[in-house]
Amino acid sequence: MADQCMPGWILATLFGLSVIYYLVTKKKEQRASKDLLEARSEYVNSIATTSGECRSSNVSDVDVIIVGAGVAGAALAHTLGKDGRQVHVIERDLTEPDRIVGELLQPGGYLKLIELGLEDCVEKIDAQRVFGYALFKDGKHTRLSYPLEKFHSDVAGRSFHNGRFIQRMRDKAASLPNVQLEQGTVISLLEDKGTFRGVQYKTKDGQELKAFAPLTIVCDGCFSNLRRSLCNPKVDVPSCFVGMVLENCQLPCANHGHVILGDPSPILMYPISSTEVRCLVDVPGQKVPSISSGEMAKYLKTVVAPQLPPEVYDAFLAAVDKGNIRTMPNRSMPAAPYPTPGALLMGDAFNMRHPLTGGGMTVALSDIVVLRNLLRPLRNLNDAPTLCKYLESFYTLRKPVASTINTLAGALYKVFCASPDQAMKEMRQACFDYLSLGGVFSAGPVSLLSGLNPRPLSLVAHFFAVAIYGVGRLLLPFPSPKRIWIGARLISGASGIIFPIIRAEGVRQMFFPATVPAYYRAPPVK
Repeated sequence: MADQCMPGWILATLFGLSVIYYLVTKKKEQRASKDLLEARSEYVNSIATTSGECRSSNVSDVDVIIVGAGVAGAALAHTLGKDGRQVHVIERDLTEPDRIVGELLQPGGYLKLIELGLEDCVEKIDAQRVFGYALFKDGKHTRLSYPLEKFHSDVAGRSFHNGRFIQRMRDKAASLPNVQLEQGTVISLLEDKGTFRGVQYKTKDGQELKAFAPLTIVCDGCFSNLRRSLCNPKVDVPSCFVGMVLENCQLPCANHGHVILGDPSPILMYPISSTEVRCLVDVPGQKVPSISSGEMAKYLKTVVAPQLPPEVYDAFLAAVDKGNIRTMPNRSMPAAPYPTPGALLMGDAFNMRHPLTGGGMTVALSDIVVLRNLLRPLRNLNDAPTLCKYLESFYTLRKPVASTINTLAGALYKVFCASPDQAMKEMRQACFDYLSLGGVFSAGPVSLLSGLNPRPLSLVAHFFAVAIYGVGRLLLPFPSPKRIWIGARLISGASGIIFPIIRAEGVRQMFFPATVPAYYRAPPVK
């Protein structure tokens, strides 16, 4: 009887929580919107916009300048070039990158790759097909498959060496006659009367030059030194990844990403070639054990290794002994753009989330699709006032997809980390057990994570369904005062995790994208 009543109890509780949250946050949201408008107004005044309009010089070398040729920059260069734009890409280093992240593309991202005509960039690089995740906790595991039944058989996730993927996209972009890739370092953005006109950069030979275009798009990555001109960056570093490559290692679940809910935080594994497995050990905080002193190797062998599945234990120890250990801080940064005539931020320079869910490339490729569709009707980018309106609408139209993936990444990381708090322990266990139920209980969250169904309301519903499921486990069959107290703190903790993230992402644009003015929307392209 209790099990039959559980779905109705969950739905009623979710509805009640939604109403309470709306009433409590309505005034805060209005106040935040007012403050943001004032900040934007102040910024526009500071850059001296002429007569309330964006004005563009007729003197320009190309249509678009792109700063950076990583995943976002290279894909964008090919996309705009294919649409007939004259594109100038300036990249600091055109040699093949060597990174420990940006190696897992979710199925939703692969669909965007197909939409952009770039799906062949995952070919000839020994990329591996990924069909879902395997989740491990306390010696148990559950397999979470991507809901791919409605898609073509080729649609799946892809994992690969990041540098190989980027070089394929760079080569494809450079193959277009109207796209120029140049190695150089952009020093600054060029501004005139409140409008950005182009960039000043230093060539590979050390010569300082200027390049002009009606639109400059900054995609220079997580270490961007140009973003402060275009947004209000609030970068958080919740943890660091310690990365290694395991060789000739057979994962417990072939063609799946593996997430081990370890202590103190998750451990990730996924194939990046037919013979290599990437292992990423999350270390909370901004400090990691020293590699040079041997503290890191000791930490990995004594703390991490005992928590791994036995199938990968020996390969993990061999990788530690080999010594090719690298670290990278995990950054998150909500999108907080200024209205900047003539310039736009994209990729990690603009918006970051914890890489636990591998959603970064999916967000970037989705943003490129949105921008391409917006710019297609504007054959002349020198029509500055119209261009400004469409660029402003970009920030709103991207919100539902980007914010869903961002929010999920931040919330899952906090739930998956070990905690001494009993309520958070229950939340972590409830999440594992909820996903283990299968059916809609796993397909819904996995479709969110994979980018196949990035709906904010679905995210909130599943997140609180997990919390309520955890409370139900505590209270049934016979509640005690202690269990009731833990259940109340569990719901409170869940609210404390997800609502601040949603508020930072922007509630109105995330949940109500229809508020975009009609004249901002690009008409369909035939």
